Amino acid sequence: MMQSVAGRVRFLAGTAMIAAALLMPACAHAQAQNGLSNLFGGIFSGQNSAPTQAAPGGAQTGALPWSGEDGASGHPLMTAAAIREAAGNFDNCVAAMWPDAARRGITQENFERFTAGLSPDLRIMDLMDSQPEFTKSIWDYLDILVNDNRLAKGREILAKYKAQFDATEKATGVDRYIIASIWGIESNYSTQMGDRSVLQSTATLACIGRRQAYFKDEFLSALEILNRGDLRPEQMRGSWAGAFGPTQFMPTAFKRFAVDGDGDGRRDVVDNPADLIASTANNLKKDGWQPGQTWGFEVVVPEGFNYMLADRAKAMPIAQWEKLGLRRANNQPFPHPAEKAYLLAPAGAQGPGFLMLQNYRVIMKYNPAEAYALAIGHFADRLRGGQPFVQPWPRQERELSRTERLELQQLLAQRGFYKGTPDGQFGSQTREALRNFQASIGMPADGFASSDVLDRLRGR
Repeated sequence: MMQSVAGRVRFLAGTAMIAAALLMPACAHAQAQNGLSNLFGGIFSGQNSAPTQAAPGGAQTGALPWSGEDGASGHPLMTAAAIREAAGNFDNCVAAMWPDAARRGITQENFERFTAGLSPDLRIMDLMDSQPEFTKSIWDYLDILVNDNRLAKGREILAKYKAQFDATEKATGVDRYIIASIWGIESNYSTQMGDRSVLQSTATLACIGRRQAYFKDEFLSALEILNRGDLRPEQMRGSWAGAFGPTQFMPTAFKRFAVDGDGDGRRDVVDNPADLIASTANNLKKDGWQPGQTWGFEVVVPEGFNYMLADRAKAMPIAQWEKLGLRRANNQPFPHPAEKAYLLAPAGAQGPGFLMLQNYRVIMKYNPAEAYALAIGHFADRLRGGQPFVQPWPRQERELSRTERLELQQLLAQRGFYKGTPDGQFGSQTREALRNFQASIGMPADGFASSDVLDRLRGR
């Protein structure tokens, strides 16, 4: 559960970065990008942004200031008054964590050394509660994340660290191409890892805002890492949410999964490729990775198909999907027809379908975003010599704005299909409600939120 929560934190940080990049002028983008999760790092430019410099005490210089406004979530701890009050008590809050740190074996000397001069980074409050008005389509994400430059760099990485990948693959059974894919997509191969102090970020979130209990554990875990000597403070720089290193470990995930890949006595997932590769593989292995199995297959879904079956909870043997008319897009046979899979149709009936296996679910544990997990799997296939997806995406469709997504949920609720609280964020509950509405009016019940479906809900 902890890693799943960490994945959601990484995802929220990454989506905030994308929204910022889309909405801000270019001059502001370079300042704001640093320190955000690099889930989609470097996708809006081919070069690194200038790093944000750390001032004494961990304060950021050159970064955008806090807006001074209430958070968009409406949480009582995210009001401007609550944020200011908590910020004023920041030093006391950090000092009060010493007994918990001592119980974790952190020495008083190290606690005082690593917390000396810490100050809150209130800009994080805006990033934590950001709700972008516009998002990108899944095909746009894939275009950006899986590109020729990144593939070329990935092949260089695979060749350069072949010995480390060989050893890790033999020890864990985790596919080297998946590890290289995560490395490439999370940080563009260590070139864009974020530049916020992990200690400052997690201390800020442990004392201010709506997720204090969760981030208190992250902050204390970061102190444990430093106390043990695995990493130095200057190595622990990353996203506003505290994810760090080329494959973006949260401190608690580091504690659970980091391993010493080369026997030097340290677990350095930032600058030591052997430790980085072994630790990322260990994460996937412990999350249930199936050796020798792929993540999924692109499939052609027949016309008239019942898309009510396109549901993560409705896994069945691939042979059963074949009986329903699904076939691989490249016309090759499925290697193991008895394997269970579920159908994902991220662009509805107009786009490609995918049969997802256990390893796709494992990637989703690393980061629970369909676009992310699909990009990881596809990028890995391309690294091993595979081809682009065969079927076209419905590029004529546009993504609904947040205002439109909120309206769609409200209209579904008015018609009795949606039982949740409209928030403009689409999950399985919204998709199920949308499928049921589509079925009620004779449309393909694919759960795809198109502008046409919104017009139908509006009664046009």
